[in-house]
Amino acid sequence: MSPSKIHLSEIATRPRWMTSWERLRHKEAHWLVEMIAEMMGVFLYVYAGLGATAAFVVGTLIGSNGLGSLYTIGFAYAMGIVFAVSLCGATSGGHFNPAVTISSVIFRDFPMRKAARYIFAQILSGYLTCLIVYVQWKDLLLVAEKVLIEKGLYDTVMFSSSGPAGVFGFFVAPGTNLHRVFMNEFVTDFVLGLVIWGCLDPTNHMIPPAAAPWLIGMAYAVAAWGYSPTSVATNTARDLGGRLMALTIWGSKASGGTYAAIAALTNIPATICAALVYELFLGSATRTLTPHHINFLRAHKHYYEDNKIAPYGYLDVLDMRRGQSESFQSDMDEKVREGRTEEVEVSGGRV
Repeated sequence: MSPSKIHLSEIATRPRWMTSWERLRHKEAHWLVEMIAEMMGVFLYVYAGLGATAAFVVGTLIGSNGLGSLYTIGFAYAMGIVFAVSLCGATSGGHFNPAVTISSVIFRDFPMRKAARYIFAQILSGYLTCLIVYVQWKDLLLVAEKVLIEKGLYDTVMFSSSGPAGVFGFFVAPGTNLHRVFMNEFVTDFVLGLVIWGCLDPTNHMIPPAAAPWLIGMAYAVAAWGYSPTSVATNTARDLGGRLMALTIWGSKASGGTYAAIAALTNIPATICAALVYELFLGSATRTLTPHHINFLRAHKHYYEDNKIAPYGYLDVLDMRRGQSESFQSDMDEKVREGRTEEVEVSGGRV
């Protein structure tokens, strides 16, 4: 074993039941672990944002304006995304959005079968998270509904962005120009997708890996509450999961009409376009990987090898490059010992 490769089990004693589970999760249950990581990531960011949204909507309706604001909603979603990417990204790759998964299939050769599992897990998590928040806030949500009924505003406010149902599903006011709503959603999602794709680029030396979760989180907050004059969904898992949950509680009145399709699906082509623009004009396959990403991929390769999981083929290049580097260093050391200073050819270039 390489001195630089140290397993956690070598420095921290694990209970026997954990050791048995680790053997299972690395083989038969590996696919399940990745799905749970995607579900946990969606839960973390949706839970954070929904709580702040519920506080703002309920507080406004019952007259307690101090419970929240649009700024706290944006900040909550941003922090939720930071938590999701930081805690779950290393296990599943940190998609948490069907649009990112589909774009990865197109531009990163992500396996179709795994993509289907990811998308199912993401939407299911969005639904369950909305259901959890509804149960937590149910008493106050019912109070808010009662206030709307007493004021005669139930039919006009309940299923809008200002009503209790609007905490979970996205709505627009009747008569809103849906073509303009589509444009707002597309542009906002395009900007967010561009930031996400840039943060996912292992050759982008301008973005330190530790900063990526914060950049994605802040981009979401700015996109959701700064760029667009109407509500934006930005994530099919968040929107479709929330829409299904709203339908479960309030029935067809919470369907959202034609706008529901715009909210649920627009982010997918917008993110694909953002990834295309980034790959064509901003990214480059000829750039070198950052040292952090090389170390991360090497640890990823060790994980597959140590647990006897069939590794991805692209990870083999790490050993090839390491072999070239060691061979080159050996040649240089020998020439230094011999007192020679001529140039050495390496991969078609001179050093």
